[in-house]
Amino acid sequence: MRLPSATIRRFPFLLSFALAPVVAFSVATAPTALGFPPDVPGKAQVQSELNALTVRSEGSMTGYSRDKFPHWSTVSGSCNTRETVLKRDGSNVSVGSDCYPTSGSWYSYYDGVTRTSPSQISIDHIVPLAEAWRSGASSWTTSKREAFANDITGPQLIAVTTEINSAKGDQDPASWKPPRASSHCGYAKFWIHTKYRWELTLQSAEKTALQSMLNTCSY
Repeated sequence: MRLPSATIRRFPFLLSFALAPVVAFSVATAPTALGFPPDVPGKAQVQSELNALTVRSEGSMTGYSRDKFPHWSTVSGSCNTRETVLKRDGSNVSVGSDCYPTSGSWYSYYDGVTRTSPSQISIDHIVPLAEAWRSGASSWTTSKREAFANDITGPQLIAVTTEINSAKGDQDPASWKPPRASSHCGYAKFWIHTKYRWELTLQSAEKTALQSMLNTCSY
């Protein structure tokens, strides 16, 4: 709406009023960040899941090897799990005949960084493979461990910057959490829901850290 200049000089507050709908529209239609995995429940459900998880001291790393969690498996055609998550979590991703991205951008939820080269992006196992081993996966069959390591139906895989993935390593939330505080709610939901779905245990300190992060959730 265009106001006559004479009207604006006499009633300047009308200019703010006239522009208000435009401002509100801009805020309402602001793009949401990509890089969020699927099947993330609300706070109430995740709290119930956290309460239901078995608290137990971590198991031994004896016998552990990443090779006991085969990945990345073929998902469809020439696309394996890593390439599938790169396509899922990226923006405007184009791929070649081998399914590897030739262009696109990736927003890293943990640190708020955007990258345009897939070589600078890692696919993080929310619950690390070694952590899963210590939490009950040591007794699984290789087939079940493979399913866990390639789980694209739950919030177990996410595309993040390579450096943040390396910094996390196989640490649980008692010793590592994303540096971007606004991602703590989501990270706690991913972790708890994954452990609940796969019936893994958790330590007391891990549960305390998860509860603290979950408390930052508004819904």
